[in-house]
Amino acid sequence: MLIKTIFSGFGGQGVVMMGYLLAIGGMYEDKNVTCLPSYGAEVRGGTANCTVVLSTEEIASPVASEPEFAVLMNNPSLFRFQNQVQSGGTIFLNSSMIESRPIRGDLEIYEIPVNDLAKQLHSNKVSNMIMLGAFIKKAGLVSLETINHALKDTFGNRNPTILKSNKTALLLGYNYLE
Repeated sequence: MLIKTIFSGFGGQGVVMMGYLLAIGGMYEDKNVTCLPSYGAEVRGGTANCTVVLSTEEIASPVASEPEFAVLMNNPSLFRFQNQVQSGGTIFLNSSMIESRPIRGDLEIYEIPVNDLAKQLHSNKVSNMIMLGAFIKKAGLVSLETINHALKDTFGNRNPTILKSNKTALLLGYNYLE
């Protein structure tokens, strides 16, 4: 198994954190992992993406040409990455911010209104966790329990309130795609 995923959006949307948590989750499940973040010059508000490769074998390169999955949080990300996803791959769209739809018919598309769902939790800062929850449910690369463990290790000592809101958002996204 060698699975490549690209997370992309504006700086500040938490796309690098999504990739980081997936990579940590992969390590917790004894997979080989690479995580390659990329930031635009402006950082917050600029473009950001993160490439994660999970494998049961050694990974030759962290570059994810033709990824199986793309998690796209805004229109520029859709335009940039939709043609890079391999045929038969899957795209997760933040339908709260992306008006367009992929022009390709050979992809599985999941539309998750993460910004609208985040309003239910009274925090726009958790939209990335909602998307990550939906992604891990459908992609099946790591378990919900493992991602919760990664969240606890990442945020648990900083602020218990942040950990709790992130776990709630993760579960909301996980349960959204029933």
